Amino acid sequence: MTARGDDVGSTPDRTARHSTPDTAPSGGHGGAHLRRGGPAAGGSPSARRGRVPDVPPRQTSSGRAERAADKVAELIESVPPGSRLGTKEELRTLCEVSVGTFNEALRLLQARGLVTVKPGPGGGLFSAEQSPMVRLGNSVLALDARANDVADAVRIRDALDPLLIEDALWHASPADIDGLRRHITAMERAVSAADPVAFVHANWRLHAAIAAISPNALLSSLYTHLLDLIESHTLSVLPTSDQPLNEYIAHRHVLHRDLVDALDRRDRDEALRLIHEHNTSLQPAEDPAAHS
Repeated sequence: MTARGDDVGSTPDRTARHSTPDTAPSGGHGGAHLRRGGPAAGGSPSARRGRVPDVPPRQTSSGRAERAADKVAELIESVPPGSRLGTKEELRTLCEVSVGTFNEALRLLQARGLVTVKPGPGGGLFSAEQSPMVRLGNSVLALDARANDVADAVRIRDALDPLLIEDALWHASPADIDGLRRHITAMERAVSAADPVAFVHANWRLHAAIAAISPNALLSSLYTHLLDLIESHTLSVLPTSDQPLNEYIAHRHVLHRDLVDALDRRDRDEALRLIHEHNTSLQPAEDPAAHS
């Protein structure tokens, strides 16, 4: 009879299969074969007693991304603002991490306003210039060099919001409302995580979904383009001295939740009141603590 797996070279009797860890099973290759998981003969006392030697903990993906971001940040500190740091692949190789891990590190660096990415020939990663600011209610958006474009885009967006709310009141289906509530849930998660950047992006996705309800293709396309312009030039979200940022985004979450509830009820007066309260036009903010 031929034994399978770990029993090759030993007799298939019950005694051999149930030998204790301190006793090598008889038969086979002079007793050199051990049970799966058994300690090696002649090992340390702790190994013979079945204890596993201490080993350093495995690095998590987020930990590796943080370390890669720190390494690039050190490089940034050594060069003037606006300097080319290299291509993504060059920096990934320098950090000795995978593509996915470096992409996460790049996201961290962009959220901190430390790098910009430029496409095309001569492009790559650059140390960020000093960020211009624009005010958004009780928060400040740190931008790349297109502050005036962003401020203009948001003023136009604010003017278009009531038109899109009117369209949503008339045309939103139950499925549309369910989709809006999913974005509200994403905003709520960002509030719970105290993550203002995730909150702002979830907020913009909510407004894009409201725009998509409109049957007016030109209006919807224009509004979505404005949102894309704002998002593409935003590096981070910073607090002002007026109100803690976490309190502010919690308030904005409630405002947007109530707006979606008003759309669901087809409550025109309440929906228009809320969108009027919502719209605080941006302006350049050399002093982030200055009142709008």
